[in-house]
Amino acid sequence: MESTIVVSARGADRIQDGHFWVYRGDVADGRAEPGTVVRVNAPNGRFLARAFYSDRSQITLRILTRHDVPVDRAFWRSRIEHAIAFRERLEIDASAYRLVHGEGDLIPSLVIDRYGDYISLQALSQGTDRLLPEVTALLVELVGPKGIIARNDPRVRLLEGLEQNVTVLHGEIPDKVAVREGKVEYDVDLRHGQKTGAFLDQRENRIAAAQYVSGRTLDCFSYAGGFALQLAPHVTELTALDISDDATALLAQNAARNGFSNVQVRTTNVFDELRTLERMGEAFDSIVLDPPAFAKSKTAIDKAISGYKEINLRALKLLRPGGFLITCSCSYHVNEGMFGELILDAALDARVDVSVVEKRMQGRDHPVVLGMPETYYLKCFVLRKLA
Repeated sequence: MESTIVVSARGADRIQDGHFWVYRGDVADGRAEPGTVVRVNAPNGRFLARAFYSDRSQITLRILTRHDVPVDRAFWRSRIEHAIAFRERLEIDASAYRLVHGEGDLIPSLVIDRYGDYISLQALSQGTDRLLPEVTALLVELVGPKGIIARNDPRVRLLEGLEQNVTVLHGEIPDKVAVREGKVEYDVDLRHGQKTGAFLDQRENRIAAAQYVSGRTLDCFSYAGGFALQLAPHVTELTALDISDDATALLAQNAARNGFSNVQVRTTNVFDELRTLERMGEAFDSIVLDPPAFAKSKTAIDKAISGYKEINLRALKLLRPGGFLITCSCSYHVNEGMFGELILDAALDARVDVSVVEKRMQGRDHPVVLGMPETYYLKCFVLRKLA
């Protein structure tokens, strides 16, 4: 029997305004089995939605549909089919891309990425964790992958009372999977790589950046070389910096695999290296800043802004007049307006003028939902240092 959860007037307004999350404080009445689909009613008993229920997370309800329809196998099949069809319409020139983007594809807390013949997914709530057998069967039926792996190791699962684990759900998963992004090929470790294996949300930004770079280029926080590999054919020399030995080793392998002899890789603390390069009087024609999220919570915003300002200040000092800075933030809590302001502050402190050539966001296969600002997290500014 379907359980019913009654939300407060504020919770009802939140749902009607297009948000997908209802927090515990706005649940007025009702309980349910963890991870089940529940009926959500307004205080007056009016139907509002059907949602995943969590008995542990502060996000108690994740909205699945605002229509009074059954949430059954046909429902899930339709949602996944629509997500797949959308990616086909995009005609993505890559073998690795996001297949299902949580709320952006109306399946909250489920991430599914395709890496060639393999699928890597994450179930980030009690609801999607419970749904995994059905999702696995549907993916086998609709996509026919050689293997499916659940990268259920993000810490956010602990907030749902779920274990962190990595599990093969179907077929076999090789140690490395070769994927293509445009003309570039690289290896992905689906068991241990970042996120589901690689950073796919920057794919379109990496390709776009190639039209701006030239000459001597610096790629900061390069990880396994997403930007570096796309930019190498367009520059005379490229220096890639990252603090991880494993990442820089993989980057060097990927550069060699693609025949890029103009890529130098250094394992170093990027903050320290930027200051060192400035003291040495180095100069670059193009610079990329693609750091990890500096603000993973509201309490970290001030420290994150300080960190972002520091690296942008150093980069602008190292950039030659007329050169391009591609600078990014994947911190949702540092919104686009805040990011623009801290870049301006950095430019003022560096005593340089910059123009915004282009503003970009996460790739189209990572869609943003109007009404849910949390789905817009990646900012990418292309800036030109004026002479």
